[in-house]
Amino acid sequence: MANSTIDSWQPLRGYTSARIALGRVGVATSTAVNLQFQLDHARARDAVHQGLNVDALAAVCSATLADIAGNHRQHLLPAIQLSSQAGDRHHYLQRPDLGRQLPELQWQALAERAASQAPIDVALIVGDGLSSAAVSAHAAPVLAMLIAGLAELGLQLGPLCIASQARVALADDIGEALGASLSVILIGERPGLSSPDSLGMYITYRPKRGCSDAERNCISNIRDAGLSYQQAVDTALYLIRGALLKGFSGTQLKDDSATLTASCLGVPFLK
Repeated sequence: MANSTIDSWQPLRGYTSARIALGRVGVATSTAVNLQFQLDHARARDAVHQGLNVDALAAVCSATLADIAGNHRQHLLPAIQLSSQAGDRHHYLQRPDLGRQLPELQWQALAERAASQAPIDVALIVGDGLSSAAVSAHAAPVLAMLIAGLAELGLQLGPLCIASQARVALADDIGEALGASLSVILIGERPGLSSPDSLGMYITYRPKRGCSDAERNCISNIRDAGLSYQQAVDTALYLIRGALLKGFSGTQLKDDSATLTASCLGVPFLK
């Protein structure tokens, strides 16, 4: 039997969960590494195929947000449950375009509801995306912190929308139907072998059907082993304030808070 050869980069594994410096036995990786790969691959597949329990998530969000005071609370509870035109997981994976579109009846119902309410500054959406595990684990606490921050800014929030079989661009349809100035969608990211539970947050100014990805800002890798909830929410609030102040989002809007904070504490939209 060949002896195991340790990779010289082995010490770097202490700084990342990425599959680097795996070592080898002869010309192949070890049995332990192969078994870990199969386990990671199975977790990633489960994250993609496992359906989101929308009722359970709505209940958790309601319980988490119940402590939020002020006028915003009445617009958040109960959450509105939506589904894209994909219908089921099979079509969602085979037809990404359907996951980006809201059924016309749901679009009209949102528009009618919005017409009878005050204008909305921010539409909040939670979508299952490609990892319902990420949404189940992280959406409620991130949402609670984000809503508290938005409430402090005095922004009018739309009803919380929880969407299944959702792609990022579904927020364009929902935001347009609600007539929102800006949409924020929390969505499960495409799983990696070492990150099956990564949550993403996308911010779009003046959401409407046909928006391009270049018009969005993305905050990625929100999870215990990645970006913390507080860091993600702080960045989101900075970008939201910037988008509403400047009138655009996406590639033109940069997160330069770290460079500005030290020298521009007098700027009104900075803390």
